[in-house]
Amino acid sequence: MSLLPFSSQLIADVGISLGDEGKGRLIPEVADELRGTAAPVSVVLKVNGGANSGHTAGGIKLNLLPAGVVVRDAAHLCIGSGVVADPRKIWWETKPLELKGHAILSRLLIDERTLVSDLTHRLLDLAWEDYRVNILAEEPRGSTGRGITPAYLDEVGQQQITYSDFLAGPNYFARKLAQRADRACLTIQHVCRVSETTWASFFDKLTTAEVRANAEAIELGVFAKDEFDFTRFRGAKPFTLNLEALTATYWAAGTALAKNIGEVRELILREVAAGRTIIGEFGQAYWLDKRHGFSPNVTASHTYTPEFFESAGIPVQRIHTFGVAKAYDTKVGTHTFLTQMDDAHPLAAKLKQIEFGTSTGRQRMVGWFDAVEKGDALRYGGFQDVMINKSDALTHSGAWQGELLICVAYEDAQGKRFNHVPRNEAVRKTLRPVYTKHAGWSEDISLVRKFAELPRNAQRYIAAMVRATLDVAYAGGQWPAADQLPNLRYLGVGPEPSQIIKDVPATADLVKLAL
Repeated sequence: MSLLPFSSQLIADVGISLGDEGKGRLIPEVADELRGTAAPVSVVLKVNGGANSGHTAGGIKLNLLPAGVVVRDAAHLCIGSGVVADPRKIWWETKPLELKGHAILSRLLIDERTLVSDLTHRLLDLAWEDYRVNILAEEPRGSTGRGITPAYLDEVGQQQITYSDFLAGPNYFARKLAQRADRACLTIQHVCRVSETTWASFFDKLTTAEVRANAEAIELGVFAKDEFDFTRFRGAKPFTLNLEALTATYWAAGTALAKNIGEVRELILREVAAGRTIIGEFGQAYWLDKRHGFSPNVTASHTYTPEFFESAGIPVQRIHTFGVAKAYDTKVGTHTFLTQMDDAHPLAAKLKQIEFGTSTGRQRMVGWFDAVEKGDALRYGGFQDVMINKSDALTHSGAWQGELLICVAYEDAQGKRFNHVPRNEAVRKTLRPVYTKHAGWSEDISLVRKFAELPRNAQRYIAAMVRATLDVAYAGGQWPAADQLPNLRYLGVGPEPSQIIKDVPATADLVKLAL
């Protein structure tokens, strides 16, 4: 089919699983499609999350900066008010990329209301993980240790520091940071009940993590190794901080960005009025939303389309939502994972060789495509277009020669079928997946660029994923008219930007292949 026009100048790039879907690669694809039109992409807005949401675009791994970095003709890279951002982390990402020829600072605008995260949040993140394991005797939650949840807690606790504070005098910032540090240290000592030895180890742990994460920048000479030495912020006594060093470091990092702090909302309204396109880049995914996911395995922000308007600070209006998924599922942490493959399964062994977290490097669990989750994201979240990545990874090779499964429903022990995801986690954990089986393929599809040239079994499997998703979304009722169905706009057949099929048949025709 020919690609249909987007239904709005505002585009939401969201995940419809549990993150790690490849949302970063969507942004240059949309920008390329709109290049030369009357509505080119001029703004890429990071909507939510912080340095915990890693995206890869054009071979570049990013955390805080939006993936629009690789779209050289996108005039503006924005960080919305729904983001928690450590100013030091912004510099750690920006300077190496600038050295490599990417224009960042000339395009970067950080909203005045963006939340400042800092070392105290990272210490709290580690302390709460220690509390869960050593006081509550629970399994570790698998936090990224980037301080995201504690930073959002400061927002809802009305104790936030925002980037506008870097535009005021230093005494105001210093007073607020001192209060934040005092609260953090008391919480870690008396509520989390961290030991003195563990407290001291936090600073070493953060140092090791950031030296590793920024190894290339150190090697390039962009930063000295001591830039990532967190032990200098440790106080002379346990559960104290070197507040003077902490304040000076963060004030310097924040005020150096003063020219990049301003009104994101005004910029976006201006760009919309000028007829240009704005992409909202979301971290995490629908099923990690703090309200609609399953605590404690959720993030601390809102991860779906409505947050676009809150983070951008503009009125609610028509928006085009792009749901992104993979041709199989992955998860990290301690999530209930109903479709998880046994580690001994030959496909699991193959997929785990390529599935590691962008932000943390953690090994991802792998499982079969869960159409119940995707269908509910469509029914209750909504999206107009879909991108499915990594279909090539399912190709038969080596020990992997079997059938592909798609989860189309859940069942309990008595055989009661669930066509939607139960909102009660206690119920969900007792269920088992109901699968349909689909023949695999052995042909290499990584060089295919036209849907009609895919192996027949690959076409059928792709059609079955879409059909199963729609069956869930519209269970018990009529499907919408053909022109109202979401379309599979992009199909990824490899990790490179060029490895995308863009002529997938319209959904009404595509799903007939699954019959």
